Amino acid sequence: MTTTDQELIDMCLKGKDMGYTGLYNKYAKGIYNSISRIVSHTAEAEDILQETFCLIFTDVAKLKEISSFEGWVKRIAINRSISHLRRKKLNFADLGDKEIADDEPPTADDEEIFDCRVEDVRKSIEALPPGYKMIMTLYLFEKMSQKEIGDILGLSHSTVRTQYHRAKNKILLSLKDKSYYE
Repeated sequence: MTTTDQELIDMCLKGKDMGYTGLYNKYAKGIYNSISRIVSHTAEAEDILQETFCLIFTDVAKLKEISSFEGWVKRIAINRSISHLRRKKLNFADLGDKEIADDEPPTADDEEIFDCRVEDVRKSIEALPPGYKMIMTLYLFEKMSQKEIGDILGLSHSTVRTQYHRAKNKILLSLKDKSYYE
């Protein structure tokens, strides 16, 4: 029998270890994957995962107010990951009101490049500068809008959009170098 999130939360509120263990086991792997896409270092990602669950479980009274436990935990984990990178002096260049041209529809060549193997795309994303990697990760993997990314990172929408396009171009260049594009 599968225990629902609400049942596990109720167990936590009653101080039962089974509730904490159940929530952790159910969500830790997915949350860890989200963190590791942002942070990239295994030990740091594990630390942030532990800090996230410690923070959540320290104030269990907040759990009864949560409608989507997974979304709430993921948001906390992402925010903690971003804070961790900020402490490491990750700088995002704010371009102010400078605009770039709107997205042009992808060409057949672009489509062919993005049809390449997933592993090469992942490696290309990993090789991006930290600011670009953060934006691509939040946009592609965490399904955040550019506005949400800007709000979380304290950047203007135009800066997020510009960095997204620059990151995408760097990925394309990286894949072109791997002979996906002649």
